[in-house]
Amino acid sequence: MPPSRKTAGKVALPAKPARARQRRSPNARLNGAMACDTAFRIVARRHLDALSANHRATCNGDPEALHRMRLALTHLRTAILFFSPMVHDTIRDEVRDELKWLNSELGAVRDLDVAVSRVKALDMKRPRAAEVVRSWDEKRAESHRYLARMLNSVRYRWLIDQTAGWIENGPWSTKTGKQAAKQRASPIDSYSASRLEEWEDKLLKRSRKLRKMDTKKRHRLRLFNKKLTYSIDSLEDVFADDPFSEQKTALKHLIKAQKSLGQLNDGARGNELAGELEQKGVQTPVKFLKPEREKRLMKKASKAYRKLGKLRQRG
Repeated sequence: MPPSRKTAGKVALPAKPARARQRRSPNARLNGAMACDTAFRIVARRHLDALSANHRATCNGDPEALHRMRLALTHLRTAILFFSPMVHDTIRDEVRDELKWLNSELGAVRDLDVAVSRVKALDMKRPRAAEVVRSWDEKRAESHRYLARMLNSVRYRWLIDQTAGWIENGPWSTKTGKQAAKQRASPIDSYSASRLEEWEDKLLKRSRKLRKMDTKKRHRLRLFNKKLTYSIDSLEDVFADDPFSEQKTALKHLIKAQKSLGQLNDGARGNELAGELEQKGVQTPVKFLKPEREKRLMKKASKAYRKLGKLRQRG
């Protein structure tokens, strides 16, 4: 919980995590026989490190660093969700909520970066094109300045320290009881195979209604697709052997669906941002998501899910 909240002192972790982080190997890899608690720490630390590595460049307004920072954050949040049965404790929900806050802050600026890139692709010979680009650039610059202040805030620094400490020595790592001990000691290959199968079944069930979904439901499907894609990606070391070749094939279909759903979301979000600017008197002579393009992207996503479904049936 951020230091501004009254209960901040109640969740402070031991001061040992920093020393533990110094001893770890930066190139630690997973293997199928590795215990789940060790695998979680490796995956979570990897993404937390990537998040911090892009902090300075993002504060300086680098859109690519912001994109990498958000990817790392999404991977980290997905890892926490993937291992949620094991890492559930008194602090997890608080860390999760703060990471969600950070994601919303990064996401708002990232959406603008994507929209501005699309606006700049306009033919600059069009009437008022330069004026439109300037208005979008001003909004984007203002958002990046705000983001820089947020990333240098006490709340952000607290979040990073608290998350790092929780990953290393959170209450989840010392919970007593046979079930807790079993979850921590379970081999990552058997746990991940079962967890991924569960998520794939849920995704395929939801995807059957894709063509009837409105923008919000489609966005939620995209987020679940992303969680599954990022989980397989984070566990790449485990799936390096032939017995897991099905997961590698599944990843290809998931990436194709993710790409199409992502473009649909970018288009919908761009239209929303354009509407916000139009309320301020700035007209945007571009349609971010035309009906024919939306139809084409929907078709591609549906095709990817059909192939994933056939793969699951064979498995």
